[in-house]
Amino acid sequence: MASETPIEDTMRAKVGLVLYAPEIFKLLTTQITEAFKPTTLEIYNDSELHSHHHAMAGNSSKETHFRVVITSDAFESKRQPARHRMVYTLLKEEMAKEGGIHALQLRTKTPEEEETLEEREAKEKGEPAGSASVEAA
Repeated sequence: MASETPIEDTMRAKVGLVLYAPEIFKLLTTQITEAFKPTTLEIYNDSELHSHHHAMAGNSSKETHFRVVITSDAFESKRQPARHRMVYTLLKEEMAKEGGIHALQLRTKTPEEEETLEEREAKEKGEPAGSASVEAA
């Protein structure tokens, strides 16, 4: 199955999307991609981990709890609460719908924040940073 955009390759790699994507997953992917033009989008369906909760009793939906990582220039100069409000506003209808999204865990970053985080993680692991250059002595 050929990808139409690089973001699809990322989603397949991170989420394991092959040929089948449930309805709410597709909706999340489409709406977030159109609204924020993310450079990274990771969507994890954690619904199975929460199906035993009292609030989920009688709910037959397999798409209620999601963990979403979004890296986008749209978050530039905004603090985390404002970024999260942007996403919640976008998904307001799906979150209000019976059998829709019950819980959404968000991690929102700018491309610069993502790069800084990756460099810090590489440094902690003792790996050379991807964009660092080494000068000859």
